[in-house]
Order: sequence, then C-alpha cells, then structure tokens
Amino acid sequence: MSEKILIVDDQYGIRILLTEVLQKEGYQTFQAANGFQAIDIAKKESPDLVLLDMKIPGMDGIEILKRLKQYDADIKVIIMTAYGELDMIQESKDLGALTHFAKPFDIDEIRKAVKEYLPVRTSEA
Repeated sequence: MSEKILIVDDQYGIRILLTEVLQKEGYQTFQAANGFQAIDIAKKESPDLVLLDMKIPGMDGIEILKRLKQYDADIKVIIMTAYGELDMIQESKDLGALTHFAKPFDIDEIRKAVKEYLPVRTSEA
C-alpha cells in the first residue's frame, strides 16, 4: 500500500501540480481546498504526510495544523507559504511542522523533502 499525502491549498493549480508530481513518485494523494475539507479527509484517510498552505481563507494553516495534531500527534506536516512571515513559520515548527517552503517553490525541492520525510515503501514479498 502506498503512502498517503494530503495536499491542502486553496489554489487549484498548485494542488494539481503537486498531485501529478507526487503520484508519479508512487504516492497516493488527496486534495483539500480549505481547512474543513482537510480535517475531514485527514480523519477518513489518515495521511502519512500533509503539504499545508498557510494562507487559506476561512481557517488558516496554523489552525489547520493544530487540529491535525490534535487528531494525530504523529502526523507529518510540511508547510508552504507565499509570505515571509517568520512568526507564522516559527509557530508552525513549534507545533510540529517538519519544514517549510516559500512560494513559488521549486518542485524538485518539494519532491526531495517528501522523499526524505516519507520514503516510498516497496511491497514486501
């Protein structure tokens, strides 16, 4: 069974790009356009890793991160932000985020980080 990644971003194009790239790497992906969808999918699918945009209308990334960690303290989260808000980045790391990427990000850097934090398991015979 492949590892599950939840992509949370209000920008459709970013969700599609990350989905295509990560599926090619062998991951199973899910998409959420807002925090409520993200929490719902996380509860149903138990993703191994979440790629989380910090600036989402309705429920910001910090609130989403707090709720994800309440549900699953061990969930791995990588944050993405278009803003250089160091306090938000630091708060997310204090809450357990692994690392962050500034938008526009280098897709190869994201791919590399995902592989580092979530190696694709090969099926054992």
